[in-house]
Amino acid sequence: MSVIERMLGRADGSGDDGLVIAPMRKRDLKHGILETESHAYPKPWSPSVFQSEIDQVKTGSRLYLTARRVAKGPVVGHAGLWFTHDEAHVTNVAVHPDARRSGVATALMLALADEAIRRDCVAWTLEVRVSSEGAQELYRNFGFVPAGVRKNYYENVEDAIVMWCHDIQDAEYAERLERLGATR
Repeated sequence: MSVIERMLGRADGSGDDGLVIAPMRKRDLKHGILETESHAYPKPWSPSVFQSEIDQVKTGSRLYLTARRVAKGPVVGHAGLWFTHDEAHVTNVAVHPDARRSGVATALMLALADEAIRRDCVAWTLEVRVSSEGAQELYRNFGFVPAGVRKNYYENVEDAIVMWCHDIQDAEYAERLERLGATR
């Protein structure tokens, strides 16, 4: 049983709140991902971008997950990782507006962390909008710290804060994840 499964309390990836974390499938695009994406970003990923990213999962270079309140229900959140050598890059995290501030993003990030650790990554990174204070808080909770700024990264208009989290194989990081899982 993985760290995330232990934290969620069930081997099937669903917790007491009914949240189910599962691998993203192309059919999920029609069941909440595209809608969530359109609410989350001014310039959302297109279906073809998602399809390309999902195709890359087969190569082992990507991981994409969905979150649902019930196994057959609509997708209420999704997240992804891109693996490079011994690092992981968070490609996106999005939660439907009706499910925000309910632990969905934390559950997705816990699952991403679990996989990055399982794949022997020593660090992970991401970019986040300067204006997205809620997302920055989530990432700080996971140990990410600002490391730089990418000017006009989003739509050639808004800056991105580059954040990194190192030493994710350490016992201290496992303890952080355990605390985050317990607060869900």
